Amino acid sequence: MALEKTYDIIASARAHNTAVFSVICIDYNTIAGVIRSAEETQTPVLVQFLPEHDHIYHAMNLEGVAAVTKELAAKVKVPIGLHLDHCYSYEEIRRAADCGYLSVMYDGSMFPFDENIEKTKTIADEMHARGIMVEGEIGHVGWAAEGSDSNEDLYTDPKAAARFAEASGVDLLAIAIGNAHGFYTGTPHLDIDRLDQIREATNGLPLVLHGGSGIPDDQLEVAFAHGINKFNYGTNYLWDYYRTVEAFVKRHEGEAYTNILDIPVEAVDRLTAHMKDRYRLCRF
Repeated sequence: MALEKTYDIIASARAHNTAVFSVICIDYNTIAGVIRSAEETQTPVLVQFLPEHDHIYHAMNLEGVAAVTKELAAKVKVPIGLHLDHCYSYEEIRRAADCGYLSVMYDGSMFPFDENIEKTKTIADEMHARGIMVEGEIGHVGWAAEGSDSNEDLYTDPKAAARFAEASGVDLLAIAIGNAHGFYTGTPHLDIDRLDQIREATNGLPLVLHGGSGIPDDQLEVAFAHGINKFNYGTNYLWDYYRTVEAFVKRHEGEAYTNILDIPVEAVDRLTAHMKDRYRLCRF
């Protein structure tokens, strides 16, 4: 089937009182693993592209990810969406819209509060005219390695969230409630009371949890039931990809081995199994 609108996938997540996985993908193998596992479990999912993976690491660009996702989504019957993550550039967001992304995140969280509202609203107004869903961020979802998950000064304030949601016009709001990007140094503890306050203050606006890898499943199940409708996931997925390739190379070390085509076959199998296990948290 063709790519599904993120609006419709999020609406389904809300109806089922759950969250859709939005999975960071960097190449054909990672996209294939996400979509094959979604088809095998009949679980809607978002393929997610992070611009810095092109800018810094020179992986696929946003047009390449869009093309592969469209091709693979056309071969399955489960809803597949395409989302642009943590983008700071109006120009890049417009490029994404032009090539088929149906939701985008403008991240203005590094700006002063009012400037974040102003910049995010500019994008929201423009993208809404094109039927594209917009995610914003308030509070600061930092890095686990820097202790951001336990720094309550960075957590989202419910009153500020209410003002931001109303003034910016976003459709999705990324919040900080004890979550952070990257590998956690200890066990994270989500502030569910704060989540409830944010949900109430924003009149049930769909909320987004970034930094999903490493948060205990029991906490995620509660968070999904309390208003998290989009769940960003990448670190553990990409780490499993790395370990799969590493193990392959070690097995064939010292051999005159040239069939490199076995690597993507093994990688996609492993990534498919990884995501099938993770989708158990969803209630679609």
